[in-house]
Amino acid sequence: MTPLMVLGCTSDAGKSLLVTALCRWFAREGVRVAPFKAQNMSNNARVVRGGEIGVAQWLQAKAARVEPDLRMNPVLLKPEADTRSQVIVRGVVDLELTNTPWNDRHDALWTPMAESFDSLAAEFDLVVIEGAGSPAEINLRDQVNNRMIEHADAAGLLAVDIDRGGAFAHLFGTWSLVPESTRDRLAGFVLNRFRGDASLLAPGPEMLVAMTGMEAAGVVPMLRHDLPQEEGARDSSSAPRGAPRVVIPRLPFGSNLDEFHLLGHAADVRWASHPGRFTRLDPDRDAIILPGSKHLAADLAWMRSNGIDQAIVAAARHGVRVIGVCGGAMMLGVEIVDPHGVEGPPGSIVAGLGLMDHSTVMGAEKLTTFGVIEAFGATYSGYEIRFGELTNDLRFGVDGNVTATTVHGLFEHPDFIEAVLGVRVEPVLEPTFELLADAVEEHLDTDLLRRLVAG
Repeated sequence: MTPLMVLGCTSDAGKSLLVTALCRWFAREGVRVAPFKAQNMSNNARVVRGGEIGVAQWLQAKAARVEPDLRMNPVLLKPEADTRSQVIVRGVVDLELTNTPWNDRHDALWTPMAESFDSLAAEFDLVVIEGAGSPAEINLRDQVNNRMIEHADAAGLLAVDIDRGGAFAHLFGTWSLVPESTRDRLAGFVLNRFRGDASLLAPGPEMLVAMTGMEAAGVVPMLRHDLPQEEGARDSSSAPRGAPRVVIPRLPFGSNLDEFHLLGHAADVRWASHPGRFTRLDPDRDAIILPGSKHLAADLAWMRSNGIDQAIVAAARHGVRVIGVCGGAMMLGVEIVDPHGVEGPPGSIVAGLGLMDHSTVMGAEKLTTFGVIEAFGATYSGYEIRFGELTNDLRFGVDGNVTATTVHGLFEHPDFIEAVLGVRVEPVLEPTFELLADAVEEHLDTDLLRRLVAG
């Protein structure tokens, strides 16, 4: 079958959502389908066999009903500062490429991109490819969109977020600026996140078809869905009125934030950038969570600069439950020692919040593994992505109302949420995948989709 690629006129045009929906729809059609994104940029990642990939491709694999795989996201960039990102290649940190100037990385990154796609294409009936940003960034050397669509000889769907306005200009401008090899493969366009009466769009889609030759592939409404937000850290709670409150600091380098998505159905989850959010919490029902962090020293300095550190300590001493996950668990301790210079100068020491008596030593190599722990009288599975090792090999510990764990994913277990907050919730991912596939069936031209992948 011919690969299908979803490109976007802009970042956040809904590419990830559309690929997730298409993966489940094709799987329901009996197609053995795999997702693929050559390069992703996100501090939200998941452990798979052999390393880590972006959470979007992990979700897309689940939607496709296949095991998430390193090949589905061969290059992952994890921002550590405004001008620096950790480079993950085939699931593993590549320090040499991390320290290589951006424009000197292209050739080294293309090989794992191309080889990973080729391997998936040989194994699966269909590969649905997600682009990145826009293919019309003419100032950049674009391997993720333009080089990949040509390498895969994929049929392209160009998505636009019509809710932003200017959708037809975005579509025509992108079609005009991309290389000819990409333009020749842009087979259709999708008007995404539409609100209102679709009949009012005429004759715009018909005019765009005449000007570009792309077919109108459909108009997708603004969908209410339960996929985690790709970057998390946005106030969005589906909990009923009167639910417990959970406050999470909006760390500049917070990571793996998608793991708190299900929690938003049990609690009023709020992301805080000032200390006032941590006051007036009820010790009998509310909680504070310190999430993962891609840069502990920077995030601790940020909390200290605005008084959030003292607000958390005060709340803990008042009896409010405080839970630290991975980097957050390290912050709860006495100090973080960095002998190898993972985050700063070699040998640097950063003071923690001192709410627990452990210390953390940053290791030279990153740990990515699956984890199983005993917590609150039950067994839970999760995953670990970290450089730091807590003293006494602590992976889950409780000291009064303060809890530390190095294992991500615990808040995706309804039983764990119930043990912490006393509120019962049900899983949301499978119903969401089905909802998205139903949206493909209802709002996209499925005959066009079948023709495109049939070549």
